[in-house]
Amino acid sequence: MKRNLSIFFTFLLSLPLLAAAQEKTPLKLVATIPLPGLKDGDFDHFAVDLDGHRLFLTAEENDKLEILDSKSNQRIRTMPDIKAPHAILFRKDLKKLFVVEGDASAVKIYDSDSYKPLGEIKVTIDADSIAYDPATSYMYVVNGGREAHTPYSLISVIDTNNSKKLRDIKIPSDHVEAIVLEKSGPRMFLNITGESVVGVMDRNKSELSAKWPLPAGDKLNVAMAFDEDNRRLFVITRNPGKLIVLDSDSGKVIADIPSVGMVDDAVYDAKHKRIYLAGDGFLDVFEQKDADHYVLLAKIPGAFRAKTGILVPELNRYYLAVPHHAGKEAEVRVYDIQP
Repeated sequence: MKRNLSIFFTFLLSLPLLAAAQEKTPLKLVATIPLPGLKDGDFDHFAVDLDGHRLFLTAEENDKLEILDSKSNQRIRTMPDIKAPHAILFRKDLKKLFVVEGDASAVKIYDSDSYKPLGEIKVTIDADSIAYDPATSYMYVVNGGREAHTPYSLISVIDTNNSKKLRDIKIPSDHVEAIVLEKSGPRMFLNITGESVVGVMDRNKSELSAKWPLPAGDKLNVAMAFDEDNRRLFVITRNPGKLIVLDSDSGKVIADIPSVGMVDDAVYDAKHKRIYLAGDGFLDVFEQKDADHYVLLAKIPGAFRAKTGILVPELNRYYLAVPHHAGKEAEVRVYDIQP
């Protein structure tokens, strides 16, 4: 009996510690931004205007661009009639928004103050992912492929200073997803999803220099992030859901870890040594112990197809877009990054 009482009192004493452990999280929800009036349908990507305290969010299947205030956590404006918007680039110096509109087969240009249209740059149908090189002001846009009914995809190189397309780079696959650029060199990494490989290219040229296969059985590599300091490329697959870590010099697989499925946005947090994966139902946070070792730090409840997120290190915040579903209004969840 005494032993049972001792165990019982020990359990009672441990409850505060257990509660504290459960409350400790790498992301703390601090606000939500309601987005009433949207129907069911995916969001795709965010962009940020730090000085103007704005977030731009593409409501892909609602044909809208949402503008949010990052100080008051409120919706400022909705731009309608945006044809299946995907990625977005904000040029503060030019006061322009470059919006990739897949169904318009164009990169549409808008005044970032008045939101009035200024022009467009034609690309092929199903334009989607982008990467931006601030050194050259070139934007690289993935387009074509499956929707264009071609056995190849294109990466269009757009000069955003002069609002014109310079050239198209042909990729021999009908399905290409995320691309990331190396800052210290000329390389471009791209998810060649149709072949379950990562492509490597000198972005000053027009042909692949290497193809790195993913582990056998890992398919639908969509999202990608890059830790350039440690030479680690993070590739996320959907079938099955996995975080795959590659050596960015050799393509060698360093780690292959199960993760949430349907990930669309992956981001590397260099300050906290974390990787955030926004997927269907959960937001996975992985900790980078060192360049070769990774563990799942937290599995934060998300929502149906809440697979669009952005880290804003300057604000110490992570934003997750939650679509309208099952009668619940769409919203953006605002998280503070916890040490």
